[in-house]
Amino acid sequence: MKELILIRHGKSSWEYDVSDKDRPLSERGVQDGHLVAAALKPELAVPDAVFSSPANRALHTCTILMRELGIPYDRLELAAALYDFSGGSVKAFVRGLDDALKRVLIFGHNHAFTLVANAWGSRHTDNVPTTGCVRLQFDTAHWKDITHGRTLGMVFPKHLK
Repeated sequence: MKELILIRHGKSSWEYDVSDKDRPLSERGVQDGHLVAAALKPELAVPDAVFSSPANRALHTCTILMRELGIPYDRLELAAALYDFSGGSVKAFVRGLDDALKRVLIFGHNHAFTLVANAWGSRHTDNVPTTGCVRLQFDTAHWKDITHGRTLGMVFPKHLK
């Protein structure tokens, strides 16, 4: 059994003239990170590994949730493949994970996360919003064999306000 938790980065700020990778979170993005972490805390077991896109907004969202959920920072690794907007690199990355990992948390971007959630999950969503979380479970021992699983749940900030 494998579990994949997808969390899209929080709302980004457009106040600064910086590259896409360097765009920071807005204040709402920070607040939504704390809100989603509080909702996940009672039900989410500590993952075996955490991977984040190297984009500033994804990594900042990641560190907020890791701190709030009590996930040790030594489980975090940056993954350039998660700076993906089409879903192909995200799927390839997940299928290449070490089979010793049972529960993995990844932070990244749309449209990739919406596409992956719909392709691999059992519940459709029109959009994984900023700071949205989708938990997927797969009845397989090997990440490379993932095709379709079960959506365990979706946590979106707008449902928590």
